[in-house]
Amino acid sequence: MDIISDVLLGLGALAAAIYCLVLSRRLRRFNNLQSGMGGAVAVLSAQVDDMTKTLEKARGAAGQSASILSDLTERAEQSSRKLELLMASLHDLPEPGEPPEGEAAVEQASEPVSEDKEPDLPPSDEAPKSIPMFSSNRRLEAAE
Repeated sequence: MDIISDVLLGLGALAAAIYCLVLSRRLRRFNNLQSGMGGAVAVLSAQVDDMTKTLEKARGAAGQSASILSDLTERAEQSSRKLELLMASLHDLPEPGEPPEGEAAVEQASEPVSEDKEPDLPPSDEAPKSIPMFSSNRRLEAAE
């Protein structure tokens, strides 16, 4: 009985040695850096590092673009408010040729022209029909 148990024990040890040899070869091929999973893991690790760096750059660029876009949007809103105010003030202006309502007409000359003194006229034969004047952002034309 001792001999049979020794033979079985030897066969078991031989089977374990063969099994370890097979596992060792498989593990060596698995971890091979050029063609095995070790190479794939190394390549994927390098790609993850590159993607992380690219993602950080993209986040920085997106943050910078967002701040620039926010500034431009604010400027556009301010310009829009100014344009709306200007458009609203255009509705208050009288139509061309109509005298302004509730306002006195602006006279062309501030001094009355006496009959003794000749009025200052431009050298041409035609007198100017209107003189542009600016008052509180409105263009008023002086009446003759």
